Amino acid sequence: MTYTPEELNTIAQAPMAIGMAIALTDVGIVSTAIEAVALSKELAGAAKKYPTNSIVQATFSEAALSSGKIQRNKPDVKAEDIESGAIVTNAIATVDRAIATIGTKATPEEITQFKQFIYACAEAVASAAGSGLFGSGDPKVSPTEASALSKIKAALSI
Repeated sequence: MTYTPEELNTIAQAPMAIGMAIALTDVGIVSTAIEAVALSKELAGAAKKYPTNSIVQATFSEAALSSGKIQRNKPDVKAEDIESGAIVTNAIATVDRAIATIGTKATPEEITQFKQFIYACAEAVASAAGSGLFGSGDPKVSPTEASALSKIKAALSI
């Protein structure tokens, strides 16, 4: 199936929003940068990791990314959303919009795999850096990140 540029952007926002939400639940100067790199790596490797998934291929393959149809806009994040924890709720709403956009254009198996990819992005970000100013402390996944991961996993029903 093919997607419109608007649909592609809605789909592409889902893993970005989830990754950013995890990174910003426990902010540190260096750790947030490390987590951003982890998200970038996960997104860059998605097409190779999911070679038969039409959703991932339409959105994250080299051809899709170089087509110019997908805007690489960072999610709109407000300080009060970070402080209140609403950033995770907002990211989940972004995922819900992406899944609704996919609708019947993909198989249920592909949708499940796409949800697993989104969760893998969240896990990669959460485990990329530990606590402390430079992100080198233990534990790698903070209690705040673990709570956010639980909410995301429940919302994804995986």
